Parts: sequence; structure tokens; C-alpha cells
Amino acid sequence: MAKSVRFAFYSPFRIVRPEAEIVKPSYSSAIICFMERSGTGPRLIIVCGLPGSGKTTLAKMLESRLHAVRFSPDDWMDALSLNIWDEERRGKIEALQWKFGQELLALGLTVIIEWGTWGRSERNTLRLGARALGAAVELHYLSASAEVLFDRIQRRGMENPPVDRDALSRWFEMFQAPTHEEMALFDKPLVADLAWVETDPSPG
Repeated sequence: MAKSVRFAFYSPFRIVRPEAEIVKPSYSSAIICFMERSGTGPRLIIVCGLPGSGKTTLAKMLESRLHAVRFSPDDWMDALSLNIWDEERRGKIEALQWKFGQELLALGLTVIIEWGTWGRSERNTLRLGARALGAAVELHYLSASAEVLFDRIQRRGMENPPVDRDALSRWFEMFQAPTHEEMALFDKPLVADLAWVETDPSPG
């Protein structure tokens, strides 16, 4: 049976652990919230794929179904009115999100990383870091053809300046798709009935 755990967050997401064990708060405004500890133990869920492959759609479904904490750099950059193409700031936000993610895993929660994770080395770092905390780790890989991705990206109109076909072609060259051997390193997903999203994802 899932247990309710109380946390205080220092915006954004500075954690105060249960029983007054404080993690060096560096933000001033405290928000009290309740989160549910996973009945199956801590779990990291990595959602991997290129823009337009359906990562956000799947991540939000898993977030709702598993009462998880979802980390998306695009969401934070949009909330902070930052340029989503600013790779330096994106890198800092992802590093901060992973720091908070590890703290949540250590508390027995389920964490979703929605970064795209284009390289195997990045996925390895997340997997090994989570396993060191005793967490199970899932990898969900979403894919679609360049033509389908380009159509979805154009329809959602989130990027400014818009993504052109040449940029998308370069992304395909850079992206390291997970192999069967790599997928075998991860745990079986808790929610198997969402598998259809990974073969026919909605735009997002």
C-alpha cells in the first residue's frame, strides 16, 4: 500500500526531507505539498526520443498514472522565459533537475526524466546514478520517421525560430538510438498498457 510522504519545497523544488532533515535551502519561498511514495520502491523513468516523437505525451501519462515527478527542461525554460535554444542554460537546468531527481529517488519516489537523452553515455549516467540509489530504471524510446517528426513539429509551432528540414536531418545524425542490447540493461516498465504510445505517439 502506498504511503503518503510530506515534503516542503523551496521554489523551485528545493527539498526539505521528512523529520526536519533539511537539505541546505537556498530559496526563500516554501511550498508545502504531498507526494506519494511508490509501493514498488524508487524508480527512474527515462523518456528518450527526438522532438516531436511524443515524449511529453507519454511522460505526462506516466506522471499521472504513477504519481511521479516529471522533469522537463522545456517546461522550466518556458516558465523562466528563457530561450529554449540556449544550450548552456539548458545544461544547467538539466543538471539541477537531476540533482533534485536523485534526492527524490533517495526518498523512494518515482521520477521521470524527459530530456530526450540523445546519447547513450547520458542514458548510462542516469541509469547508473539511479541504480546506485537502489532505484529501478525504465527506458522508453519513442521514434518516428523524419517526415512524421517534421510535420508534428510544424503543427505544434513551439519552436522559435521554426525548425527546418536541414536541422532535423542533423539531429537524426547526432541521435544515438538505443539498441536491443542497451534496452536489455533496463527494468521492465510498470505500466505496460501504455506501450501503444511508443509506436503511435501524439504530437509533443
